[in-house]
Amino acid sequence: MIYFGADHAGFHLKQVLIRHANGLGHETKDFGTDSEASVDYPDFAKEVCLAMEDHPEIQAVLICGTGNGICIAANRFPWIRAALCRTPMEAQMARAHNNANVLCLGGRVTAEPLAGAILETFLTTEFEGGRHERRLEKIQEF
Repeated sequence: MIYFGADHAGFHLKQVLIRHANGLGHETKDFGTDSEASVDYPDFAKEVCLAMEDHPEIQAVLICGTGNGICIAANRFPWIRAALCRTPMEAQMARAHNNANVLCLGGRVTAEPLAGAILETFLTTEFEGGRHERRLEKIQEF
């Protein structure tokens, strides 16, 4: 299951990526927004992240204009490791080294084909564990 959430600036790319994820065989849940009418990105980050609290197996995609704001909002929750990714390599490293569970994207700055490639990489890359697990444990101590 992949959760999706976006503000108005991420609405279009969210719709594209939901179809892409479904086409790859993933089940998805759309937390909104449902149009390009102006809304506040923290509301959608909060809803998605709260829904993930008791479900460590869930991954999510959050989208706002640049990806920055929604990523900052998501990372306020201790069970979230959100990563703003602009390339497939960043998505690969976010998963392999940081065990990111939320992919953040910029709807105004990320072309659809690139966003699809980033999403696919994020979904297919496994966490490597090992020395990276130790580092994540240190972050949890903050």
